[in-house]
Amino acid sequence: MTQYTQPSKAALEAHQKACAREEAGYIDPKTKLFVLTSFYLTEQGECCGNGCRHCPWPKEEQQRAGRDPDAPAWPYKKA
Repeated sequence: MTQYTQPSKAALEAHQKACAREEAGYIDPKTKLFVLTSFYLTEQGECCGNGCRHCPWPKEEQQRAGRDPDAPAWPYKKA
């Protein structure tokens, strides 16, 4: 079973800044991996089912796409 951990505060801040700039992704400060933003994922039009860290889609859409129901998501919500 996959172990899910919450992104670091720095990663969540990088995500928020990237979304504000309408960027496709950011580099996670800890892992150095490229992570897609919820802004970009929304622009795709539907959930891909891959368990993206910042998936913006409702649970029903995620399940329809075959996403692991236990995979958490941290989408950026504009104020």
